[in-house]
Amino acid sequence: MRKILCLFFVILFLLAGCGKYDEEDVVRDFTKKIEDAKSYYVEGELELVNNDDVYHYDVKVAFQEENFYRVSLTNTANNHTQVILKNDDGVYVVTPSLNKSFKFQSDWPYSNSQIYLLEAIANDIKDDDDRAFRETKDGYTFMTAVNYPNNRNLVKQKVSLSRKLKLKKVQVYNSDSVICMTMDFNKIDYSPSFKKNYFSLNTVMKTYSLDEDATEQTSSLDESIYPLMLPSGTKLTNEEKIDKDEGERIIMTFDGEKPFLLVEETANVESEFTVIPTYGEPYQLMDTLGVMTDNSLNWTTNGIEYYLVSDVLNQDELVEVAQSIGVVQTMK
Repeated sequence: MRKILCLFFVILFLLAGCGKYDEEDVVRDFTKKIEDAKSYYVEGELELVNNDDVYHYDVKVAFQEENFYRVSLTNTANNHTQVILKNDDGVYVVTPSLNKSFKFQSDWPYSNSQIYLLEAIANDIKDDDDRAFRETKDGYTFMTAVNYPNNRNLVKQKVSLSRKLKLKKVQVYNSDSVICMTMDFNKIDYSPSFKKNYFSLNTVMKTYSLDEDATEQTSSLDESIYPLMLPSGTKLTNEEKIDKDEGERIIMTFDGEKPFLLVEETANVESEFTVIPTYGEPYQLMDTLGVMTDNSLNWTTNGIEYYLVSDVLNQDELVEVAQSIGVVQTMK
């Protein structure tokens, strides 16, 4: 009788164990769901934090097999939309308000973590053998490492899933455990229907047609805008304002231990849609999408185009200087 009871309890224990839905099951089912998707459509809200400044974006992501992507980012403060587009012709950062686009020969989005792309998030979870897993009342969370080569201060992320493995939220932390980016996923459709040529450059431009009344332009630079953060042993040594065909340009030279050049100029709307071939990668710089190369960072905000270049500063330092450039005149 004792043997029968012992066997009975062993069977119950084994059955209970077999029924437990554990970390490996969550990873397997969540990643498979995304890897099996031939397309998907996402809507959500992105929050970026830079010290005391907070920026909000409405995000729409479309993916279709054969590696087609279309990501629209609309700054809710000024309703300014930019689009990252990937198709057979390359990768584009489209700025409809200026009637132009940068074109990259790039492996985006596969070179680093991406807070709003499902497969990038799944890969971060799957590839991190040291990830932390927790079952919550409402679902599951993972804490994983991240790979942001252009901003190595971003070191980890928290991924929140529902009980049905629906992606709810991703939060990215810096080395001080401060949340720098948050993506809330409001809608995920794994079987969307996209119209023909949805991922073409012409379709994007027609979708976000130029609204001249809403386009922010300026013909002059009333004052220089200086970075609040300078590398140690570096200072402004020369500043020159020159006229260009339409508007003005200011060239600032910073010399010292880590010299760099900062150019500010009035951003002009192109009379015809213009595609500018460039090296580098798309880069999200707080309130706008920019272009990052090994030694430069280019972006446009508030009607002013900025170009920051240095043979000495690394990409993290370029970003730090760029993020410190405010909208008011500061001390030299």
